Amino acid sequence: MTTATTTAPAPAPVTSPPGASWAAVSALARFETRKLLTRVPVLVAFTVYVAWTVWRTRVSFDGFPALQDADRATQDGPLLVGLAVLLSVNQAVLRSRRHDTERHLAVLVLPRWGRTVAHLLSVGAAALVTAVCVGGQFAWEALKPGAVGHGSPAELLVGPLSVLLLGGFGVLLALLVTAPFAAPLLIVLLLFLATFLTGFAPDGWTRWLMPSVGEYSVVTLPSDLIGRPAAWHALYLGGFALTLMAAAVLLSGGARLRTARAAAAGAVALTVVGAVGQSRGVPETVTEARVQASVTPEKLHTCVERDATTYCAFPEWEPRTGAWAAAVDDVRALAGGDARNRPLVVRQRVEARYGLEADATLAPLTRPGEVTVGTAWGGNRVPEFAVAVAGVLVTGSEATAGELCDGRTVTVMWLALAGRPDPVADLRRVRIDDSDTGSAIVVSRTEPLRMTSAQTELLRELLELPRDRAAAKVKAGWAELTAPKVTTDRVAQVLGLEKPEGENECR
Repeated sequence: MTTATTTAPAPAPVTSPPGASWAAVSALARFETRKLLTRVPVLVAFTVYVAWTVWRTRVSFDGFPALQDADRATQDGPLLVGLAVLLSVNQAVLRSRRHDTERHLAVLVLPRWGRTVAHLLSVGAAALVTAVCVGGQFAWEALKPGAVGHGSPAELLVGPLSVLLLGGFGVLLALLVTAPFAAPLLIVLLLFLATFLTGFAPDGWTRWLMPSVGEYSVVTLPSDLIGRPAAWHALYLGGFALTLMAAAVLLSGGARLRTARAAAAGAVALTVVGAVGQSRGVPETVTEARVQASVTPEKLHTCVERDATTYCAFPEWEPRTGAWAAAVDDVRALAGGDARNRPLVVRQRVEARYGLEADATLAPLTRPGEVTVGTAWGGNRVPEFAVAVAGVLVTGSEATAGELCDGRTVTVMWLALAGRPDPVADLRRVRIDDSDTGSAIVVSRTEPLRMTSAQTELLRELLELPRDRAAAKVKAGWAELTAPKVTTDRVAQVLGLEKPEGENECR
């Protein structure tokens, strides 16, 4: 008896479509993105970042931002997000080791390098969210009615690229060091480097190796005079971030992939090119333009005439002439004699030869009827400018106003402050010691004005009078109140006020 055996046919091999592995990477990336963006450190970092940005942007630049400064103001906040992403993505990569599931994941169709790519894509998503926050902050500044100037897209990229760089560092660190405390220690080290080491070379090229270069100008420069290698720095950051990411893919088993090797080589090349480009310093053309803007600004100005005043400004600041005109009109309205209609030229000036962080005092203009206005506006800058206008109306020129040491100081300060909503508060704002009694120096873009105790006392008394009544007294006695070498006591007599008791010697 024979038994026939039949062999079941072998199953046909199952083939995956070419895109199946990338579909798995995409699915895992969506999962890891949700996990990363909902991690407590990342949520806290984004909450603090957004809250701080909203709180600061409400009153930033006193409502009159120059966009070439506003773009750099977006760079520090994302660093907090970047550190949180570094910590969280590092823990995410180590999750399989922490839960002892690495051996189970190893039998899946998705290779290890694919899981690494998924984590890197989650970091990219965090960088995109940061980019939305940066764009919102800058748009808020740009939509303010007093905004002028032009922002730099390269400067705006620094924040998101910093998050990408730090997140990529977190993934790479998890592949190199499996200890869970490595990421916190790295964060402490980075904070140490940012706090201490950058101070040793504040003006050297090495500072550009850091993600964010905190170079905030004391004085605002026209956008074409900034001179920062922003585009090179963005290229450097992007290349560095891609280098770290490519290295992570190679270390996780992607070294056999030709695409990964080519990406790594290209990322290194971008990093080197960006690093070399950002180390070259300020271009010679920018240096020459800075000298011209500082020495002969009138060659660059656009001038408009409003009533008896001509306003000459750098092209980017032309929309701000209306705000300057309002301040000039307030001062003229209180003046007497021919000062109400005397021709004036308001000339915008800036000292740009020493770069962004210089704070050089401008020499006073010597031509009659010319007044200096700076590139910043709002806040203290408004009463400071009003003092400069009043000084020229009373003395004839900025150079003469800077040498005042007689009773005309009272007239100048009253003209500048009486039309303001809170004159006494503005008096404190324009004095270097924030006082409203005693002697003090009145800050100015050119030569400061000196006030004695007697002059301050008399000014306070004059400001306490109803404005119309005080204005009538000033206009009636204008000739004597603006006469050279008039004494403070004589000013008090002309105004019908008590003789001040304070000292009356300029120092």
